Amino acid sequence: MSKSATELKLVALDREGLEVISAHVQDTCVRREEMAWLPEQKRFVLGGMRYDWAGAKRGPEERVGTILRFDRVLAVSHLGLADRRPGDGLNLLAVTFEKTEPPSGIVFLSFADGAIARLQVECLEAELRDIGPRQPACECPGHALSQPEAIEAKA
Repeated sequence: MSKSATELKLVALDREGLEVISAHVQDTCVRREEMAWLPEQKRFVLGGMRYDWAGAKRGPEERVGTILRFDRVLAVSHLGLADRRPGDGLNLLAVTFEKTEPPSGIVFLSFADGAIARLQVECLEAELRDIGPRQPACECPGHALSQPEAIEAKA
């Protein structure tokens, strides 16, 4: 399979589109310093190593470098991120959108340990783009990927 055939690029302009992006970014490993709000550009950017759920169904389990970008961001707040040390890992679980006064609303980035980033947006404009490289997948902080014995041990 060619490199371009395995690179993902998705755009979301509504809640349904963001649900597709959210499914693809589930279990993305992120570091606090890989998130940035650029207020003068009204942009929030998050970089990380995305678990390739679709690719794992037809080949090896891999992670790929990815960028998740939101435009028209008016404000950013967070819970549970300020005390992170550089290099601390986070596991992105879901990205959701709630309308306030349409088309504006709030984007929530939810992490495995309960941390949340909250983006106040004029309207929903999101893009997910793989930028590489690819590498074999391993555990992500706070969440084992496919380790049945770890789940059984906790039960």
